[in-house]
Amino acid sequence: MKLSSAAVLLLLLLRLADSAPPPFSCDASDPKTKTFGFCKANLPIDERVHDLITRLTIDEKISQLVNSAPAIPRLGISAYEWWSEALHGVSGYGLGVSFNGTITGATSFPQVILSASTFDSNLWYRIGQAIGKEARAMYNQGQVKGMAFWAPNVNIFRDPRWGRGHETPGEDPLVAGKYAVAFVRGIQGDNYNNDKVEGQENNNGILQASACCKHFTAYDLDNWKGVSRLGFDAKVTKQDLADTYQPPFKSCIQDGRASGIMCAYNRVNGVPNCADYDLLTKTARGEWGFQGYIVSDCNAVAVIHDVHKYAKLPEDAVADVLKAGMDVDCGSYLSNYSKSALEQKKMLESDIDRALHNLFSVQMRLGFFNGNPNTQPFGKIGPDQACTQEHQQLALEAAHNGIVLLKNSNNRLPLSKTSSLAVIGPNANNAYVLLGNYEGRPCKSVEVFRAIQSYAPNASYEGGCKDVNCAVADVASAVRTAKEADDVVLVMGLNYSLETEDHDRVDLVLPGQQEGLIRAVAAASKKPVVLVLICGGPVDVSFAKDDPKIGSILWAGYPGEAGGIALADILYGQHNPGGKLPVTWYPKDFIKVPMTDMRMRPDPSSGYPGRTYRFYNGPKVFEFGYGLSYTTFSYEFMPSTPNTIHLNQLTPTSQTTNETNSLSVSKIGANNCEKLKFSTHVGVKNTGNMTARHPVLLFVRHERTTNITGRPLKQLVGFESVSLNAGKSGEIEFVLNPCEHLSTANEDGDMVIEEGYRYLVVEDKEYSINLVL
Repeated sequence: MKLSSAAVLLLLLLRLADSAPPPFSCDASDPKTKTFGFCKANLPIDERVHDLITRLTIDEKISQLVNSAPAIPRLGISAYEWWSEALHGVSGYGLGVSFNGTITGATSFPQVILSASTFDSNLWYRIGQAIGKEARAMYNQGQVKGMAFWAPNVNIFRDPRWGRGHETPGEDPLVAGKYAVAFVRGIQGDNYNNDKVEGQENNNGILQASACCKHFTAYDLDNWKGVSRLGFDAKVTKQDLADTYQPPFKSCIQDGRASGIMCAYNRVNGVPNCADYDLLTKTARGEWGFQGYIVSDCNAVAVIHDVHKYAKLPEDAVADVLKAGMDVDCGSYLSNYSKSALEQKKMLESDIDRALHNLFSVQMRLGFFNGNPNTQPFGKIGPDQACTQEHQQLALEAAHNGIVLLKNSNNRLPLSKTSSLAVIGPNANNAYVLLGNYEGRPCKSVEVFRAIQSYAPNASYEGGCKDVNCAVADVASAVRTAKEADDVVLVMGLNYSLETEDHDRVDLVLPGQQEGLIRAVAAASKKPVVLVLICGGPVDVSFAKDDPKIGSILWAGYPGEAGGIALADILYGQHNPGGKLPVTWYPKDFIKVPMTDMRMRPDPSSGYPGRTYRFYNGPKVFEFGYGLSYTTFSYEFMPSTPNTIHLNQLTPTSQTTNETNSLSVSKIGANNCEKLKFSTHVGVKNTGNMTARHPVLLFVRHERTTNITGRPLKQLVGFESVSLNAGKSGEIEFVLNPCEHLSTANEDGDMVIEEGYRYLVVEDKEYSINLVL
């Protein structure tokens, strides 16, 4: 969903009005509402929804099938806007949110890719909580027209060129799934305790806000060399769907209990996602138990007819999506063509009623049909709950713990506060670039250079380039500035005009003359320079990695409103960086691989290298999970971890597949899978001289011999953050389920457990476990 600059400006002009009362239906001061069953909050939601739908005319029903649902005055039903955004803070994108009122800003957390590099699910939950609370505060002030927010984006960051990859938690399906669960339960107001889901929902299903996991499914190409997401047909194997593309959405639904899903523009194996009955109804609702609404990406219904040519007539497109299980159109196609589709008998009125049932159910869970919001569970959340000190400190914590130290030769960092400093680069004096796309109006905004001045008040600044495109570099001025300082920090990278929605990159290098500028400044400086990269996707900075005149490299993603402060704290040792990369950084030659090739697994016969750390075994600039610290750590597996697991004690041998000597997870059954759970304990010691917090990543790899084609090289199965003072030790428990963590997808998309050894891996330590069938 993308708005043009003109459209954004128009929206802002339309919002130059003071806050109004929040929209709601079933106003108790309206006598007629007392007779409506759908206004009786003590009745079951299903009963209330049925009562409401039976009162609607066909035209009124159709009017509710679009994102900007109009009011129905005769029934006391207010207008409702479904399209609001909250990717990493309440956003002004969409049509539902205004910052022109009592609340003029919202906490802008780091872009998702940087929060993901903390590998801290409790942090993700707290970010979701804060966003949900600020959204509800804005609604209570009349600045939000509906409490559905189209976040999180949990697609897999499959290709490093993808313009929207930084909106996601990265390339690993486990991380994406756990992020989805934590964020969704936070924003919706549900329980979540240290990565453990507690119960189903708070308050009998009442929602603080409604989360929407997007874009379902296999969506990770926007606009690459003339190939547009609008017409792209993603060819995806059953194996890749099973263990890469679908797991984040399954987790979002089953464990996160999201109340919304967005179906994507693209086709998958010939069928548009929004018209795919098997995907929306059989899989999401049937297999995974989804209870909520399904929305199209904006104008995705029109695309089915206009671009994909999948539907012969507009009425066919409308019928296809409603019968597939979609509920609401971000666009106007359903309002324009649903009635004629009924008249042409392409669908039934019951197809519309089914969609309305899902839509009104979510609105009722949000309290929209319960009368005045001030009397409801979230009605007392006021304007003092937006941009609180607690939330701003949380944004700083996320940036602190997400920033990744990629290089630190001879302990170049942290810097000395007594040395003179030069700051060079187009991203050093630009606070807006720190926010990331789908941003809102931040509570505050601090440039990197201004934040650094709190430690080095006499620091000098030189842009070096007019902007990140760096078509022309002022090398002479930059070199002159660098020569006059003891220390030099270069703040370079990308911005979201280069990697954004509807715009994929075509290369993996720094734009324009940036590399030449960096090399020249590094060569002229008195001491090795520090390179800070502000960017979402990976960049091939092999030249900097290998150059002894570049002493340190920091990746800061798009670190949010507190990003400048976080970077300054890290540069001067006030905070010890501990983030780890949630994506593989590929060499620049990776662009030879077509972005349109959706295969995860390598194909040696054609030279196709595969994708992500799980399957790609080619050269890397930096690996998934890589990240340094100002201190050092050692690890060991504790002896309490079992070294043999006997699956044959729970399952008959007849269920073993002889050809592959493996066991189907579905045949083991959920109860037996629970019985197979075991714990592994990992000891961690801070062997350096500085307090540090960092995530411990637990991988599993198979023994080299296997009968399953396309198994991962290794697979992340757990992660946990630990904070240790210098010289101190701690112990982390990982609870593993063999059905989930030690299984492999076969070519039919079935999860199976193979007989033989697995190796648990943490950094340079391994522990072997033998699985006996």
